[in-house]
Amino acid sequence: MTRINLLPWRDLLRKEREREFFTLAGGAAFFMVLVIVYVHFHMSGVIETQNQRNTYLQQQIKLVENKIKDIRELEKQKSQLLARMKVIEELQGQRPQMVHLFDELVKAMPDGVYLTSVKQTGSSVELQGVAQSNARVSALMRNIDASQWLGDPKLNVIQALGGNKGKNKGAKKGVTNVQKGSTFILNLKQKTTKGDDADTGATNTPKAAAAKRRPKKAATRAKRGKAGKKS
Repeated sequence: MTRINLLPWRDLLRKEREREFFTLAGGAAFFMVLVIVYVHFHMSGVIETQNQRNTYLQQQIKLVENKIKDIRELEKQKSQLLARMKVIEELQGQRPQMVHLFDELVKAMPDGVYLTSVKQTGSSVELQGVAQSNARVSALMRNIDASQWLGDPKLNVIQALGGNKGKNKGAKKGVTNVQKGSTFILNLKQKTTKGDDADTGATNTPKAAAAKRRPKKAATRAKRGKAGKKS
């Protein structure tokens, strides 16, 4: 006997498929929501971690900048101290040069010449004075050339003085004073010889002075011994 199914099986099958589809779609949507939430929280954590790293790096950069400022200040102080030490060394090196300058000027000055002004700028020296004649100035320049501590003399100006005639109060009538000569401006260079400074410094030490005295003492003792034998 043939059975005929009169129920709406197609509608039931369609509803079953629709239920399965919505279930799968809901599961997929829920899974996507979970993925989105996970990615959101993960990226938020990464951003927060990076922000913390950035703040840490900024703090370290500020510390390094402060250290760099301190180092620059120390370098400035170091350069200032080195400059002061250099100035002090230059002044200490120039102390004997001033003594040599005046000593050599006295030795080089011929008769009939006297100075009215001495100016020194570094190693350059300007002399202003009065000489009885041009030959005296030439003699002064030759002496400067022959000096150990002075050299390179250059005569800038030489001007003859006019004969200033005037009566002396204590002189007889008709006797007059006639002043002749010439003014000059002379430039020269001061030599610096470190070896000579070292030698002169070494000879001025107490040991060197004692060494100089020993031969004299030995000579006096020898003389006394000879005098005693003769007696």
